[in-house]
Amino acid sequence: MTGPKDPIKGERRVPAKQDILTQSALDQLPMAVLVVDEKGKIVSANPYLCKVLRLPSSELLNRSIHELVHADDHHLLASAAMSHASASAQTIRLHAADDTVSVVCTSSAVANNRLLLMLPVDHLICEIAGLRNDETRWKYALDSALEGVWDHDFSTGNLFYSATWKRLRGMAEDAVVDGSLDTWIKSVHPDDRAHVLASIERQDTGQVTYNTFQYRERHADGHWVWIESRGASVAYGPDGKPSRIIGTDTDITPRKEAEARLEEISRRLRLALDVSKIGVFDHNLETQETIWDERILAIYGLDPDDGAPSGGSWEDMLHPDDREMAIARVNDGVAAGAPFTNAFRIILADGEIRHIRANTAFYVDRDGTRKLIGANWDVTEDIALQEELRKAKAATEARNRELEEARIRIEYNALHDYLTDLPNRRYLDQILADDPTLNAILHLDLDRFKQINDTLGHQAGDAMLTHAAAILRSHADEDDFIARIGGDEFVILCRRGRSLDELGDLAARIVHAFRRPIPYDGQLCRLGASIGIAWRGESDTDPKQLLMNADIALYRAKSLGRDRFEAFSEQIQNQILSAKRTGDDIRQAIEEGQFVPYYQPQFDARSLELTGVETLVRWDHPERGILAPIHFLKVAEEINALPAIDKNIVEMAYADFEAWRRAGLVVPKISVNVSSRRLRDQSLISDLRAMRIPPGVMSFELLESIFLDDLEDEIAETIAALNALGIEIEIDDFGTGHASIIGLLNLNPARLKIDRALVGPIAESAKQAKLVRAIIDIGHSLNIEVVAEGVETWEHAAILRDLGCDILQGYALAKPMSRQDFEDRLKSGWKPSPQGDATAQKRPRMRAAK
Repeated sequence: MTGPKDPIKGERRVPAKQDILTQSALDQLPMAVLVVDEKGKIVSANPYLCKVLRLPSSELLNRSIHELVHADDHHLLASAAMSHASASAQTIRLHAADDTVSVVCTSSAVANNRLLLMLPVDHLICEIAGLRNDETRWKYALDSALEGVWDHDFSTGNLFYSATWKRLRGMAEDAVVDGSLDTWIKSVHPDDRAHVLASIERQDTGQVTYNTFQYRERHADGHWVWIESRGASVAYGPDGKPSRIIGTDTDITPRKEAEARLEEISRRLRLALDVSKIGVFDHNLETQETIWDERILAIYGLDPDDGAPSGGSWEDMLHPDDREMAIARVNDGVAAGAPFTNAFRIILADGEIRHIRANTAFYVDRDGTRKLIGANWDVTEDIALQEELRKAKAATEARNRELEEARIRIEYNALHDYLTDLPNRRYLDQILADDPTLNAILHLDLDRFKQINDTLGHQAGDAMLTHAAAILRSHADEDDFIARIGGDEFVILCRRGRSLDELGDLAARIVHAFRRPIPYDGQLCRLGASIGIAWRGESDTDPKQLLMNADIALYRAKSLGRDRFEAFSEQIQNQILSAKRTGDDIRQAIEEGQFVPYYQPQFDARSLELTGVETLVRWDHPERGILAPIHFLKVAEEINALPAIDKNIVEMAYADFEAWRRAGLVVPKISVNVSSRRLRDQSLISDLRAMRIPPGVMSFELLESIFLDDLEDEIAETIAALNALGIEIEIDDFGTGHASIIGLLNLNPARLKIDRALVGPIAESAKQAKLVRAIIDIGHSLNIEVVAEGVETWEHAAILRDLGCDILQGYALAKPMSRQDFEDRLKSGWKPSPQGDATAQKRPRMRAAK
């Protein structure tokens, strides 16, 4: 048969013997005890429980256990844990006299009753809650302080790293960290590893309890962060070495960067003070403490180890004649609280007298303390020089006037150009720094000045500069500032009140004035002027930047053909930057051999037999393909790259000519365009001699605009040397330049090339045809062959043939082509014909660079 039901669980048990434990034994137990019968009524409560609940036993006996237990914990009474003798403990709350009490309770069966053993745990719960609050408080404190926590427990092998520690290094909060020294040290900057390992070694071996060091560590995104690490040994092993070390890491990168900036500023300041030989002192007005640096101690002849002298010691060093004045000056300055200067003499320990200048100012440091900071410098040498001047002045009044006039002249000459009597660059810099009314700058450069200076001599050049200064004075307003800032460069600084249009009118008048010929030594010299305008307007452009803008505009004016003016704009600036990039590309192209020759055949006007080829330069651009000179010639000339390009093209053209000759391809001669700068190149003749070109094979095409009526001696000598080498001269684009009949006679070229601008209209204009015939007749009368460029149609070819032209060149006959294309046509026996040739494409009627 079954036993009675358990009052806690409601289960049946086997009856047990009664009175196993006596009430006396229960009363002696050091814990709370309840005995309940099978119906759950309390049959016994020991004194410890009554004390815990602050209730007498009479109020507990015969009550249901459910009345004593908090309602929310009733389910714990029915748990399995409470139904077995070896049940685990449960925490339940009991109703006390005026509150509840938490106890840990276990139960066991005793006879027909159940014995409940209970220990109060309220104080434990409070302690646990307090610990949790402390843990939360410290966690928030560390997070707000941006401190990353690490905990290395070597006894358990547990390495802990907080979320902030990971964030400092750009790691995710759930990232797994390999904290082994061999792995971690790889993330430390190579320059810091040695001292980091040494610091860790000192703490790991127990040499120090607390350890702090700084180092750089690689952030997750690749940059370096500065870390300050602090560690404390909190537990030790049997060997006396730390078994657990806890610490924090702080990101000190901003502090390190600020320290580096401060150190750089301090370094520059020290260098500046060393260079200027200025000594600095700092005086505390509240404590009367004074600090002198090494420089000022050296000025006063004091030992740096002794430090700054006291106020009385400094006064004792003053020259007796200057002491009262110098001290009064200091006292007045301190009383006024304003910066002040001072000048006095001091007597060194060896009796030497030195002259001192001083500047002093007030400041308040970060602690709110009022201080003086000042600078002293030794001006003895300057004073000695002034003393010599005073002695000379005292000698005679006349000598004094001469010295004064000399001084004025020196100062004036230091700020003025000796030739034009205009202000110089030094004076200009002063005006740019001091004049708030500056509104615009005109930067002017003389055109053709170098040619006049080189051909007629420096006296002629000086006359041109004097004439230029007179023009500028006559056109500028009275309050404008005119200066000569270079060999043939001038500037005009205009005050406020002028618009950009008015500045343009001024520049236009100046350019027009420079176009008038200037008589000199029986000749008429022709100057010109290019002007760049920079206008401040309503902007607040820095004066020095304004001068740079004017220079950029001047560069633009010169690049557009000179003898003009341009106003600065962002578009001009961008164009110049683009030209610079093109210039860089051109230099690279020369190094890499990207400039290649193209060949345009030339034909006999009557037989259409090949008479030669003109060599044209093309840029085989790696990205833009084949580029004609219009895309690079102007920039190449500005950066002086034409001589190198011309040299390479001549060498490649002659190499191709030799290859054709060896292959049996007949090309009577080749002509090459040569720039004026290549003609002036000192290495031109030696380079040509080294090539050993047979006479009559090559001719140089020179632009007509290169020549004036009188050839420069340098170019004349070069042409004579070319003739001696058997290299003929052709005048290109004849009819649009400056050469006269006298010039032709002096030059004696082998050929004239009529410019395509004159050839194009001959089919529609009888007047133009007569002009071309006149040029042909002039050439023939001088035994010069005549070549017509720009033969665009077969009608052109027929007219030119009838006009007596010798050689034809143009798209109607053949366009410029690569070496390979030209060779292929030669090998095929090709000859131009009016019936249609693949190369006889009508060229658009426009002038384009070859």
